[in-house]
Amino acid sequence: MTSYDVAVIGSGPGGYVAAIRCAQLGMKTAIIEKYATLGGTCLNVGCIPSKALLDSSHHYEEAVKNFEEHGIEIPGEVKVNLEKMISRKQGVVDQTTKGIQFLMDKNKIEVYQGLGSFKDATHISIAKDDGGTEEIEAKNIIVATGSKPSSLPFITIDKERVITSTEALKLKEIPKHMIIIGGGVIGLELGQVYKRLGAEVTVVEFMDRIIPGMDAALSKELMKVMKKQKVKFNLSHKVTSVERKGDEVVVKATDKKGEEVEFKGDYCLVSVGRRPYTDGLNAEAAGLKLDKAGRIEVNEKLQTSTKNIYAIGDVVRGAMLAHKAEEEGTMVAEILAGQKPHIDYNLIPGVVYTWPEVAAVGQTEEELKEKGIAYKVGQFPMRALGRSRASMDTDGFVKILADKNTDEVLGIHMIGARCADLIAEAVTAMEFRASAEDISRMSHAHPTYAEAVKEAALAATEDRALHI
Repeated sequence: MTSYDVAVIGSGPGGYVAAIRCAQLGMKTAIIEKYATLGGTCLNVGCIPSKALLDSSHHYEEAVKNFEEHGIEIPGEVKVNLEKMISRKQGVVDQTTKGIQFLMDKNKIEVYQGLGSFKDATHISIAKDDGGTEEIEAKNIIVATGSKPSSLPFITIDKERVITSTEALKLKEIPKHMIIIGGGVIGLELGQVYKRLGAEVTVVEFMDRIIPGMDAALSKELMKVMKKQKVKFNLSHKVTSVERKGDEVVVKATDKKGEEVEFKGDYCLVSVGRRPYTDGLNAEAAGLKLDKAGRIEVNEKLQTSTKNIYAIGDVVRGAMLAHKAEEEGTMVAEILAGQKPHIDYNLIPGVVYTWPEVAAVGQTEEELKEKGIAYKVGQFPMRALGRSRASMDTDGFVKILADKNTDEVLGIHMIGARCADLIAEAVTAMEFRASAEDISRMSHAHPTYAEAVKEAALAATEDRALHI
C-alpha cells in the first residue's frame, strides 16, 4: 500500500490547488478524482464552459446589433452555428483540464482516477471504473468533493427537456422558449446565452428580486438591463409543478397573490442552487459530521471532527465559489506545513458574468442597515465615462459604502463592462483597509472603466465626484 503525507479527494479548484501547494511545501501528495478528467465542476461543467458560451454568444449579439453602428458591415445574414459554438467550448474545457494534468505531473502529484471513499481516518479505498479497487494511506486528508446542482423534490430532471446547468452547456438546438427556475447567478448567465442566440427566456424566481444575495441596487439594475434585452421576469413566484408533455414543458407556480400561473416552453432549466456532494464518500467511517444542509462541519482552520482530516470548498460552509475553494485549499496546505495563514471571508468577491458584469465585495447596504452601522454612499454611473461611451457599454454603476465616521470602505458593488476584473481593485483596497479618500487620491488611467471606482470614491468623500 502506498502512503502519502497528504491525499486530496476531488480535483476541482480547491482540490488541485491544495495538492499543488502541499507539493510545493515538500509533502508527498496524491489526488483522487472520480471522473476521467481533472478540474471538477468548475473546469468541466461550470465556470469555464459557461464563460466560453457567454463570450461566443456575446460576439454574436455584437455582430447582429452593434457592428453596423461601429462602421462594420457584414454582407449577408449573420448566423449561429450552435454545434461549432459548443465544440469550441469543449475545446476550451479540454485544453484547461489538460493543463491541470500538466500541473500534477510538474509537481509530482500522484493522480488516482476513481471514486474515493473512507475506510477509516487514514485509509482511502478507490473504486475504479473497471470494477477494480485500490487502497492508499495518508497521514492527512483533504476533502474537496464540491457540489452538484440542486432541484426541488417534485421535479424530475430528465436531462433532455427538464435540465440542469450541466445539460444547458451542451444543447443540440437553440430553445424556442427556455423557462428558468431560479434568478440566481447560473440561471441568469445561461439565460442570457440563449436569449442572445434567439430563444425566448422567462425567469421564475421565488424571492422578490434576482441575485438576492447581492446588494439590492445591483439586483434592480441588472433586472432593468436584462428586461431591455427582452428577458421576462416573474418574481415572488413559487413553482408548484414541472411537467413534460412530449417536447413541451409546463411549469405551474403561484404568484404573491396566491393565484396560479402557468408557463409553457420547450426547455426548463432548473437553477435553484447547488448542494454539497458527499455521495459515496463514506464520511461516517472517518468520523466526519455533516450539518442539516449536508455540509461537512469544520472549525476555523477547516479541520473536521477528525483532526487529521480537513474539508474545503463547496462541501463546507460559505459561498460556493471556485476562488473561495482555492484560498481554502492553500490555507489548509500551509496549516499542515506549520504556517499561520488566514482568510478574510468578507473579502471574497462575488461575480455574475452576464453583460454587463456584476461584482461585489464586502457588506451590502442592507447588511449595514441591519447591523446599525452608520455609513455613507458614493455612486457613479458608467454612462458618465468616456471609455464606456467609446465602447457603447453605458449601463451600470459603481457604488462604494464607507464608514460614516472613519471613512473606511465597507463594501464596493458594481455593475458594468469588465466589472469581474475591476472588483480586484476593490478587494486590494479593502484588504489594506483603505478609506474612500485613499481610493479617490489614487491615479486611475484615462480613459478606463476603472475611473468609475475613483469617481465613486470621490462621491463618498464629501460628494466630490468630478464628472457628474
